[in-house]
Amino acid sequence: MLILDRYFIQEVFKLLGIILVTVISIFVAVDFFEKIDDFIESGVPLLRAGFFFLLRIPFVLAQLFPLAIFLSALIALGLMNKRNELLALRSGGVSMAFFLRSLLSLGFLFSLMLFAISDILVPISFSKANQIFAREVKKEEALASREKNIWIKGNRSISHIKYYNPSSRTISGITLYYFDREFSLIRQVDAASATFKDGKWFFDNILEQALSSQTGDYTITFHEHRAETMEISPEDFERVAKKSEEMNVLELRDYIHAVENEGYDATRYRVDLHAKIALPFVCIILCLLALGVGVKQKFKDNLFIIIAMGIGVAFLYWAMNSFCLSLGYGGVLPPFVAAWTANSVFVSASVVTLLNPE
Repeated sequence: MLILDRYFIQEVFKLLGIILVTVISIFVAVDFFEKIDDFIESGVPLLRAGFFFLLRIPFVLAQLFPLAIFLSALIALGLMNKRNELLALRSGGVSMAFFLRSLLSLGFLFSLMLFAISDILVPISFSKANQIFAREVKKEEALASREKNIWIKGNRSISHIKYYNPSSRTISGITLYYFDREFSLIRQVDAASATFKDGKWFFDNILEQALSSQTGDYTITFHEHRAETMEISPEDFERVAKKSEEMNVLELRDYIHAVENEGYDATRYRVDLHAKIALPFVCIILCLLALGVGVKQKFKDNLFIIIAMGIGVAFLYWAMNSFCLSLGYGGVLPPFVAAWTANSVFVSASVVTLLNPE
């Protein structure tokens, strides 16, 4: 490795460390003050609360890592430009190809790091943090299996949901069990599907079995469509339904196949799968964009403008990416297009800035 390579990489990593420590500390502090009252009221030990906030860090790191990389590369180049180091290097025969090679190498390395964080650390830590907050802090008894099936325990009732679609707020394959004080089954409701509208659940194709207090036998009735009282809301299902963040790429792929093989809509999960694959490439794209912006002479004496521009560009990327993913969730865009549109746009912007370095 050349001395110049080592110098540039050290500058980027030094700034990256400072930025990551700063933004993660801010997030943890905000998260701490938002949730500490819940931990105190529930009587959770302080060490357990600290473990919860520690588990939240990988998820935040995965979300903020591209922004930190972009800012660190942008500031490193901006400082070199401000100190006339770029001018001296160009005068000495060092071309843009050197920085392009270095940043492509860094971008590739950061992409691998981000993929490892998102695919290994986040699913484990995110799932564990959710369990701690739901069961130990909120004292919720709802459980979600590692498959599609969702079990929720209520007040003398148990609900079993085969599949919940968060986009349409519908459930498929639902069974409700109701019990008396002795925990004897007094009523069972089976329905093919249910939709949440106007604060109520409307069931379709219903089979109801109710225990007769007079005969002691179960009576069976059928209904095509009717409202059914439930103690759970779509928010409860979203809380216990398996989240994409709790699965790595292979688990999410298998989960999608299992859902679709049973005839359910897995559009949201398919969008998330493509988004998981597309996200690491952001590191390479933003490194190239940082090079195109950081070497411009007109920003030489305006480092704060470069930093503000970097934050603005990062915000624009996340806004565009979130918007496209929302269109994918709604079925307006195909999952692949929804996940890769923001990357494609910013690749084009990177190429334009690189072709116009002055």
